[in-house]
Amino acid sequence: MYIGISGNIGSGKTTLTRMLSEHYGWTPRYESVTYNPYLEDYYNDITRWSFNLETYFLARRFRDLMEMEASKDIVVQDRTLFEGVNIFVANNRDLGNLSERDYDTYMQLYELLVARARYPDLLIYLRCAVPRLVERIRRRGREYEQGMNLEYLSGLNERYEKWVAEYPGRILVIDGDRYDFENRQEDFAAITALIDARIYGLFK
Repeated sequence: MYIGISGNIGSGKTTLTRMLSEHYGWTPRYESVTYNPYLEDYYNDITRWSFNLETYFLARRFRDLMEMEASKDIVVQDRTLFEGVNIFVANNRDLGNLSERDYDTYMQLYELLVARARYPDLLIYLRCAVPRLVERIRRRGREYEQGMNLEYLSGLNERYEKWVAEYPGRILVIDGDRYDFENRQEDFAAITALIDARIYGLFK
């Protein structure tokens, strides 16, 4: 089984991935952030490094997906292959951070890889308003994220909402502004109860 955790920057994906892996005994797969060779350069010059960063993420996520397919473990993944193209690549293209030439090249590669990919058995989407995202980004203190443009975050949120509305697989939407799952045990218990219901088929 394959569980995907999706959501904007600062929504709590990594924290929820870790907590669910510990609670259920699932194998976690984390996004390449602390060991990403492009991320700091990207936030310093998004236009210059968008293609490099997104191609790196695509390669890593596809490799993770192939390894998950070969594994017998239940895996919970921090951000999925599908978000990269539908949210981040599309947003950078619209903002002028990614040229049409680079976008076309990226999409050729993506289409080759996605033909071998499958959707998660359950996608958990953490929905957060921009003020909450900004608060969490500030609190976790990654220096390269502190100057992040609000227009950039808002654009990502809009794309997430459109993507979630059209998502073809099984999905669970969590209100990240309401549930403080990291600090309130009762909120985390409420989320795991929802996950149990979806996994065991009580709700579609």
